[in-house]
Amino acid sequence: MLKPMPLSEAQSLPFWRRPVTLLFVMALTMPIAFNAWSALLNNFVIEVANFDGADIGLLHTVREIPGFLAVGVIAVIIFVREQVLAMISLMMLGVATALTAWFPSLGGLLFVTLFSSIGFHYYETVNQSLQLQWLPKDRAPQVLGWLVAMGSAATAVVYGLIVLTWDRFDLSYNIVFMAAGGVTALLALFCLFAFPQFDSPTPQTKKLILRRRYWLYYALQFMAGARRQIFVVFAGFMMVEKFGFEVHELTSLYLINLVINMAAAPMLGKAVSMFGERRTLIFEYTGLAIVFAAYGGIYWFGWGVVLAATLYVIDHVLFALALALKTYFQKIADPADIAPTAAVAFTINHIAAVFLPALLGLLWVISPGAVFALAAAMAMISLGLSLLIPRHPEAGNETILSKYAPAPAE
Repeated sequence: MLKPMPLSEAQSLPFWRRPVTLLFVMALTMPIAFNAWSALLNNFVIEVANFDGADIGLLHTVREIPGFLAVGVIAVIIFVREQVLAMISLMMLGVATALTAWFPSLGGLLFVTLFSSIGFHYYETVNQSLQLQWLPKDRAPQVLGWLVAMGSAATAVVYGLIVLTWDRFDLSYNIVFMAAGGVTALLALFCLFAFPQFDSPTPQTKKLILRRRYWLYYALQFMAGARRQIFVVFAGFMMVEKFGFEVHELTSLYLINLVINMAAAPMLGKAVSMFGERRTLIFEYTGLAIVFAAYGGIYWFGWGVVLAATLYVIDHVLFALALALKTYFQKIADPADIAPTAAVAFTINHIAAVFLPALLGLLWVISPGAVFALAAAMAMISLGLSLLIPRHPEAGNETILSKYAPAPAE
């Protein structure tokens, strides 16, 4: 149960106890709490806590602080195995989600959101590390695509239940938060005791590392974090504030996203294998720049709700292509660097997240269109960076500029 087992021996286990199965169960577990929280948040803070744009920006800034401090995972895994830390983090996320409706004020929501965010971000950091350690490079894009599809399926079930039961049974926010958070916590507890502790073939470096040759990966992570904040914080908020979406209507839109992702994610994983990280990321960032510019057009030109909903779905699908950034790093990384670099990358990804939501919340009050114009500009910067990825990235060939770098002394 808690006895370490070399990864090479895991194939002798029943299929339901193997590492890849655990990755799929984890992919199923996290979205239950997180996406139930996300589906209800915008309506909850507007209807119950009386938030405006500045308040929601502040809440998301606080939510991202643990992401900025994700580098602390490096210190924690000195004492706690990554796999155990993932389960503890999932339980924290579940418990905090269950208690959300008990704190219907700005101060209370800041507190419980910070607690849930610690669980979410530490889980995501360790989960990415385990995925890249446990999955072989030749199969990683396809399996990552299936993991995205599994998360989408779990979220689709959550959203579907909310759509079908919210009005029919006159559910309260507290009931849904408690149910979703409780299920996540219980599944995490099951994973902790049902699966062996798997030892990866390469021991992980348990100290802070920053390597010059990973600079492009760091830069892409920084831009991805800044750009993602605008989508996460303001795209759903726009649907409620501008178009008056109710809980079941916004959740229906989320559900459409999830059904499409369930079908598309495995194909996206295959596309990364077929076309490579360079072409995939170029396509993603070009699409995101167009989508964000069109979001701005909704405010500048008065475009309608159908276009807004369509853009929201396209936006969500394009973000699934971010798995190409994971496999790019897997190809260029020293195997011992995966865990510490996952933590460093998560911190870099959240640098902008600490201040951007609050600042953009203030800008939102003045000009929502300007917020999305800024996001389009960020997508264009990411596009420029993606052009530096080589066709076949590997250690020593991290960027197209690597061939011009001086060779190390023998």
